[in-house]
Amino acid sequence: MLLGRAATVILGASVGFLVSCGGGERAPTSDRGALPEVAAPATENQSAGVVLNEDFTAQQIFPADNWWNLDVSVAPLDPNSQAIIDWISGRTPQNPTATQRLHPDFGPPPYGIPYVGVAGSQPLLPVTFVSYPSESDPGAPGFPPGYPIPDEARTLPNYIEGGVAGGGPSGDRHLLIIDRDNWLLFETWATRWNATLSRWDAGSGAVWNLATNDRRPDGWTSADAAGLAVFPGLVKRDEAYGAGPIRHAFRFTTRDTDGYVWPASHEAGSAAGAPPMGTRLRMKASKNISGYAPPLQKIFQAMKTYGLILADNGTDMYIQGTMDSLWDNDILNPAFHGLYADDFEVIELGWNPAPTGVGEWEGLGGR
Repeated sequence: MLLGRAATVILGASVGFLVSCGGGERAPTSDRGALPEVAAPATENQSAGVVLNEDFTAQQIFPADNWWNLDVSVAPLDPNSQAIIDWISGRTPQNPTATQRLHPDFGPPPYGIPYVGVAGSQPLLPVTFVSYPSESDPGAPGFPPGYPIPDEARTLPNYIEGGVAGGGPSGDRHLLIIDRDNWLLFETWATRWNATLSRWDAGSGAVWNLATNDRRPDGWTSADAAGLAVFPGLVKRDEAYGAGPIRHAFRFTTRDTDGYVWPASHEAGSAAGAPPMGTRLRMKASKNISGYAPPLQKIFQAMKTYGLILADNGTDMYIQGTMDSLWDNDILNPAFHGLYADDFEVIELGWNPAPTGVGEWEGLGGR
């Protein structure tokens, strides 16, 4: 990792985007080993306010009653829970005993999604949205148009998903930026520096006020296919090793989807039998996780308490997290691979215990 721990801008997936990047497989060495305690690398450019994978564990990411932060441990089950788990597991009349294990879609570069923290004084740069311009935000309401993209994203690797400086020509290429002073999250998808035109291009983009429950308008995408924010749903190493429990859900993918339910706002598929975007899974309370090392227990306990939210099309039961050189996939992979879709149940589709997140952020582009 080149810089310290920082803020976030995300570029989310668009309608119909089917492939999720990251999470490389490496040969497992231990099923339940402890993640190594490695000192965080020295940070650079902190005087300029640019911090890669900045530690935000002391800050509240969206209000406590936001959909990402809801305790779902006693939420009602969906009547079709088992049928959905069967579909995710790939069961058919010809293969009724198929199973689907979990996989950590993150790790050291180039796996996972990085994020960067910046100061409120970071210059705003225009972004040209080429796939979903009418559903993308030109900037934050009340601010001039533009995204606070640091020069490092253009010149250095590992600031954009995929690890290529400037984003490169293919892949999801999420760029996640957090303005720590104004508490704004900027996210883009299919991000790349267009050297020919000397500008930033992206497929879509969204700006989030991290102090509110504002939701995308129904039918709108974001930097994610489901219309959700990416950053809050990532597994982060700082949280796994932090003093307290992890207090939010994680984002995950399935091979296809069918429509969307709250809290999602956007669909990216219509496959019969598939779960809709916004589906929430919860690890069964009966699943014994006591044998795992404490950092892994914290991750898996969050899956019991806050669950998983279906946010994109990709590979079944891939759980997204940060690109961080301190992750060890020789430990993460076997631990996650010991869990299966059958260890989860589906919460009532569209479950919303309170009227949170129903507002829309006025002033978004294309309104």
